[in-house]
Amino acid sequence: MTDIKVTEATSENEETVVHEGVHNYSSEDEWVKPEDPLILERLEWFKDQKLGLMMHWGPYSQLGVVESWALSDGDADWARDCIDWGVEGEELKREYFDLDKTFNPIRFQPELWADLAAEGGFKYLTFTTKHHDGFCMWDTHTTDYRITGPETPFHRHKYADICRNLFDAFRSRGLAISTYFSKADWHTKDYWAPGMERGEKMWRGPSYDPKEYPWLWEKFVQFTHEQITELMTRYGRIDMLWLDAGWVNERSGQDIRLGELVDNIRREHQPWLLSADRTVGGAYENIITPEQTLPERPLNVPWESCITMGTSFSFNYEDRYKSVRELVHLLVEIVAKGGNLALNVGPQPDGRLPQAAIQGMKGLGAWLKVNGEAIYGTRICEPYVSEDKTIQFTRKGDIVYAIRLYGEHEAVETELAIPVIGEFKRASLVGTDGELPMRGTDAGVIVTLPESMGTDGTPIALAIRLE
Repeated sequence: MTDIKVTEATSENEETVVHEGVHNYSSEDEWVKPEDPLILERLEWFKDQKLGLMMHWGPYSQLGVVESWALSDGDADWARDCIDWGVEGEELKREYFDLDKTFNPIRFQPELWADLAAEGGFKYLTFTTKHHDGFCMWDTHTTDYRITGPETPFHRHKYADICRNLFDAFRSRGLAISTYFSKADWHTKDYWAPGMERGEKMWRGPSYDPKEYPWLWEKFVQFTHEQITELMTRYGRIDMLWLDAGWVNERSGQDIRLGELVDNIRREHQPWLLSADRTVGGAYENIITPEQTLPERPLNVPWESCITMGTSFSFNYEDRYKSVRELVHLLVEIVAKGGNLALNVGPQPDGRLPQAAIQGMKGLGAWLKVNGEAIYGTRICEPYVSEDKTIQFTRKGDIVYAIRLYGEHEAVETELAIPVIGEFKRASLVGTDGELPMRGTDAGVIVTLPESMGTDGTPIALAIRLE
């Protein structure tokens, strides 16, 4: 993942705005419908979940800078803006790769994280098992550059195998597991091999042409297959393999034979496994993953937006977090467009979650506890959104949900005009008992809201059930 500068609106409460089109992502036309009935069934399951917790965590959290990207000389023009202590080039890479020697998150509490996720209404975890820097957050046998490695002080801790302890804790709360894995690896000499024609100037791709060094590339392919196979065979049920580093693909000459690997895993170990080979398209990108952005219109394929709770995927000491109101509105818009929200939190280097993130998770969960019926298990519903974008629509069978979004200081109307056409006989407020007075018009329906609405402050959002 990459960090972006978040554009802020010039509104009274200076809300963070997530814009359309910040990052590229695969188009709806590139999506390939799987033939396996079980995978199709699991995609419907995925579309029911709506809210996932994403976590970017590794030794880089000690610096509070963008994860991995400062290592790439080819990305230095933007990725090294945060490097302010007078190092660059090879010295920067040496310091970065040595961060494993001081990464010691002794305040890590996987059970607490899982409790917070369950309370927050999250349904699955997407965790960075390995980012582009190559540091492994599980007890891999392929490299010493790992959380359980002899040079990492945390290797003596009872929770040293972070992935195992996290996955077990989240599963015990009923949450599914998605493993983020970078197909690139800037630490292994099978990818960033020294002494090649690029010299010391590295970029996000390999330091050599795989066609000219097929034996070296094959070593990297086998290394990658072994790492992914470890995660898929030693860490319990995995619901999705979430693959980053889209430049590693067959078209670019960096063919890791992903199809061979995924097919084997499904055949031998995890037949239900979803694959998200992001930005690549084709048969192994079962889910489209916009990053820090929302599609302009609803998509009729499985998708999730990966969006940060603050402004950074990795922990940032000066980060500014979205309010609960912003988080709820973001989730509602994504769900109305047929997607899931993968909300990213960057844990601190000591193993705790930032207090602002905890507050956001709890606030989101409190709203979902009342209004989750209008979110979970729903599908897109015309007209999707009102012209002024204050009302978003979802559907569950014959029931339509109109979710009215309120600004922080906005007054709650006595009568709410809902621009949806249908033969509705009953209107009610999700989370309450009793019907709301309703009448039909040529433009839709008008419901009368309870007089008590807004007396304790402007609600974040109200969900109206139309039957």
